[in-house]
Amino acid sequence: MPVVEPAMISKTLRDLFHTANSVLVLTGAGVSAESGVPTFRGGGQSAVWKGMPFEVISSAQMLERDLPAVWEWFNYRRNLLAQLTPNAAHTTIANWPCRFSDLSVVTQNVDGLHQAAGSRDVIELHGNVWRARCFDCDARYNSRELNCDEAVPSCFDCGGNLRPDVVLFGEMLPPGAFERAADAAQRCELCLVVGTSAVVYPAASIPEIAKGNGACLVEVNPERTPLSDFCDEVLTGKAGEILPLL
Repeated sequence: MPVVEPAMISKTLRDLFHTANSVLVLTGAGVSAESGVPTFRGGGQSAVWKGMPFEVISSAQMLERDLPAVWEWFNYRRNLLAQLTPNAAHTTIANWPCRFSDLSVVTQNVDGLHQAAGSRDVIELHGNVWRARCFDCDARYNSRELNCDEAVPSCFDCGGNLRPDVVLFGEMLPPGAFERAADAAQRCELCLVVGTSAVVYPAASIPEIAKGNGACLVEVNPERTPLSDFCDEVLTGKAGEILPLL
């Protein structure tokens, strides 16, 4: 991969970055991968957990069929994440509220690294592996404060079973998450799509909404994606190298 140079940032983008008031950042797996977070999906239908593909162990069907197995799988994922730290992309974005009066951080990631870097009020389209919620009363808990090592943890409020508070295959997005992201996309002047191809709906509609309402659409990714031709500017490289240059 070529070395990222400040000169690759156009004057138009630099000027907009310094004058914009409303900015939306949509991040995906590529940002977390730079911190060492496994994507688990790179091998297609290959097994990632006890002979099961990612799309099976992380599905709504598995949640109904074998909840203890789902907890075991997410405990494994959290153990991996506990050793990782935010990278330069996360920390750069976390500093942007000092620059923009209206910054919206929208992520498809579930690892909590944006929050660990200092970002607040992150719109999580797919939930967070560090939270659990009750099937019965919808109470939320910090998974770090639960005993998740044995079977299935119980709700302190009603005694019901808890589940990881993430969006599994076959499930809808959390209530209000997409609506908040779409509202931010409608009013932003600059939309940065970072580390994601953004081709899976409904997340894919966020860049469309932004550009349809006049925003400058910029992609930051190590390689071109199906979104690239739709963007006003494409910055090819690692997010942790490019975002600090802005």
